[in-house]
Amino acid sequence: MGIYARCKTVLYQAVAELWRHKLRSFLTMFGIGWGVCALVLIAASGEGFRQGQRKNWEQLGDRIVMVFPGRTELQAGGRRAGRTIRFYESDVEAIAGQCPLVRKVAAEVKNWGVSCESPQNSGQFLVLGVDPDYLSIRNLPTAIGRPISWNDVEQGSRVCVLGHAVRKQLFEGKSDAEVLGSSIRLAGYPYEIVGLMGEKNQNSSYDGWDNDKVIIASTALRRDCPPFPEAATEGRIQNMIYQPKSVDEWQAAQVQVRRTLGRIHRFDPEDEAAAPMWDTIQTATIFDGIFKSLGWFLGAVAFVTLSLGGLGVMNTMMTSVTERTSEIGLKKAVGATRTRILFEFTLEGLVLSLVAGTCGMAIVLGLAAIVNSLPMPAFYSGLPVDGLLALRVTLILGVVGVLSALPPAWRAAQMTPVEALRFEK
Repeated sequence: MGIYARCKTVLYQAVAELWRHKLRSFLTMFGIGWGVCALVLIAASGEGFRQGQRKNWEQLGDRIVMVFPGRTELQAGGRRAGRTIRFYESDVEAIAGQCPLVRKVAAEVKNWGVSCESPQNSGQFLVLGVDPDYLSIRNLPTAIGRPISWNDVEQGSRVCVLGHAVRKQLFEGKSDAEVLGSSIRLAGYPYEIVGLMGEKNQNSSYDGWDNDKVIIASTALRRDCPPFPEAATEGRIQNMIYQPKSVDEWQAAQVQVRRTLGRIHRFDPEDEAAAPMWDTIQTATIFDGIFKSLGWFLGAVAFVTLSLGGLGVMNTMMTSVTERTSEIGLKKAVGATRTRILFEFTLEGLVLSLVAGTCGMAIVLGLAAIVNSLPMPAFYSGLPVDGLLALRVTLILGVVGVLSALPPAWRAAQMTPVEALRFEK
């Protein structure tokens, strides 16, 4: 008889034996299935939270670092500590030209509480002065119409893009087609609406929600509604935003930016208080580490649950060995080898584990499909069950099944025919 035929025969015998003890097998399978469910659901939940947090950071911007003007805490170049640092357009140009690890950099100039009036309503909103680089870095796409262009910046065109909440307040009941191309008065000046932003779900920000903003060209803001006189006369800005070329080199890019600013403003590059930074890449890395550690902890708890199911397999197999001792003796008397007996009982335990694991995985996939079909909050992406996770669980399940079945299988294989035939239940 070939190897395939032998394996097939042993498999049929294992399934028949499990079916003969349906209740005991069902209880064991329930323990393993519950362990698989716990292991996969915990891992998928952690990944769902991690992906949700990642998407939330993407709402804020694409791998961005905000640089704010601060106050020096260290003496440098004979200058005292405690000096106030201010940023200007020339600083943005210097970073763009002298920091090769920075992909894009843009100035941020804005004015809070600017009056905006439409024929229907009015309000006060945050007005951003931007250029196309800023829109790209901050992930501020225009859903309808067009964004602010370089031509708008160069000419100081009086055009604007409205956030979702601004559009709703100023043009309640109007269709997008009616709003697009119409005009509002911004700080008393007429501005044509060339674009509308889609609604954004955010749970983090540093200057307010994007839905509540009006976007215009940076040159138009400096001319029509500057936040302070120096913005119009000296090119002063509130802060800067840059994007490193590589996620792996974000620390080196940060060092280049600090050195450039320190050289221009004569402060020590090691003085972080002179130019505080909010690095979303660093924050995302910290969150990833937290979720990864939490995932390992919860995965260990779930693995313990799965191991308890493995103990159930071992108990079932031990009982099976005891009940089938005479049968084992008879098989060995007619020529069955220890390897054959060991293989038969190990395969029986493995089949029991895999059938239970498959049932548990089917339940998880069904729950994941139901959960993923529901509306998700901004910080959660559902239950992503990928192939890699299923492969890992399958390998763990196989190891648990084999290790649980080996002790009783080894006990059965070590019996002598005479000892087994004389055994009485």
